[in-house]
Amino acid sequence: MGPVDIKILDSTLREGEQTPGVYFDSHIKLAIANLLDEIGIDIIESGHPAVTDEIFSTVKMLSGKGYNATIGAHARSVKRDIELALECGVGFLGIFYCVSDERLNGVFKKDLNSAIEQITSSIKFAKEQNPGLLVRYTPEDTVRSSYDNVLTAAVAAVESGADIISIADTTGYMVPGTDRSMYEYVSRLKNDFNSRGLNPQIAVHCHNDRGLALANALDAMRAGASIIDASVLGIGERAGIVDLAQLLTVLNVDYKMERWNLAKLPELYELVSLHSNIPIPVNYPIMGGHAFTHCAGVHTHAAAANPMHYESINPELYGRERHFSLDHMSGVASVRYALKKIGIDHPEKELELDVLKQIKSIGQRGRIVELSELSHIVETTKHYKRGLK
Repeated sequence: MGPVDIKILDSTLREGEQTPGVYFDSHIKLAIANLLDEIGIDIIESGHPAVTDEIFSTVKMLSGKGYNATIGAHARSVKRDIELALECGVGFLGIFYCVSDERLNGVFKKDLNSAIEQITSSIKFAKEQNPGLLVRYTPEDTVRSSYDNVLTAAVAAVESGADIISIADTTGYMVPGTDRSMYEYVSRLKNDFNSRGLNPQIAVHCHNDRGLALANALDAMRAGASIIDASVLGIGERAGIVDLAQLLTVLNVDYKMERWNLAKLPELYELVSLHSNIPIPVNYPIMGGHAFTHCAGVHTHAAAANPMHYESINPELYGRERHFSLDHMSGVASVRYALKKIGIDHPEKELELDVLKQIKSIGQRGRIVELSELSHIVETTKHYKRGLK
C-alpha cells in the first residue's frame, strides 16, 4: 500500500516534557507552538491539563490562539481529566488506558470488560460534551499487549465515538522485517476494523529505544497509518520518539509531500535545545552542526564540483548552507573553496599549499580552522614568505 495523506502530531510539549529535567515555561511553549504552526504541523499535543495548574493554563492559552493546527490535550480515562481538557477548549483529546493482562491484573485490578467500560464511558462523555472533538484512544504498550485485548478495546472505543486509534510502541519494541513488524501490525488491525465495517484513523506513537522509531513509523505509514507522532529532537521518555525534522525530511524529499515549511526547523530546534538544555548533537541528521559539512579531501573536491556527489538532501530546504571543514583531512579543493569565501579568488598555487600545510598542522591538534581565522593564516603565511626573500 502506498502512503496515505499523512498528518503530523507534534508532542514536544507533552511527551517532550516527560524527558527527565525538561519543563518549558508558558511563554516558551507559546513560542514553540507558534513555530510548529508556521511549519504546518497538523496537531500540537500541548500537554496533560490535570498534571499542574500551569499546564492547564497554557493548554487553554494555546487553544485560543486560532492556529491552523489543532491543539490537543492528553487525558487518563477518568472524568476529571476529560473535564479539565474540555475546559481548555481543545480540538483533540488523547485518552489512554493499557489493556495488557499484566497491567489489568497487576496494576488496575480489573478485568478486561471493566476496563473497556471505563474507556468507552470516558469517550462517550467527551463526545457528549463536544461532538466535534477529535478523540484518540491509545491502548498503552499496544504492541506488547494481547492482540485480542487490544482489538476488543479498540473496536469498543470506535463504536463509542473514538475517531483515532493509536498504536503505541511504548518501549521501542518493534523491528521492521521481523515477527515484530509495525507494517504487519497496522495491516492486521486495519483489516480487522474493515471486517467489522469500521474505519478509524490509525496513528502511531513509536519510541526509539532500539533506534528504530522512524523506521517503524514509516513502516506503519506504508500499511495505511495516517497520523505519526513526533517531537523536536525526538525528546520524550527514555530514548524519546520519532524526530520531527527527520520525519518531515523523508516525507518531503522521498515521498514528495511538500507541504511543510522546513526553513523554520533550525529556529525551532535552537529554541527547544536552549530551553530543554539538550544540545543538538553535531552529527545529528538534518539539524546537526555537521549534517551538511564535508571533511575528507576526496569528498570536498567532488562536492565542490557537484554537491550531489556526497549529498542526497539539499541544505537550502532548511535555510542552511553546506560547509567544507578545514582540518587535517583537508585537501587543496577545500582550501580553494574557503579562500574564495573570504574573497581570494585566484590564489597562487604556492600560497594554497602553504595555507593547506598550516591547516593540517592545526587540524592534527584536534581543532577546526574557521573562516574568520583563515584570513589571518593567509596573512602570516605571506608575511613569512616575504621574510624569507
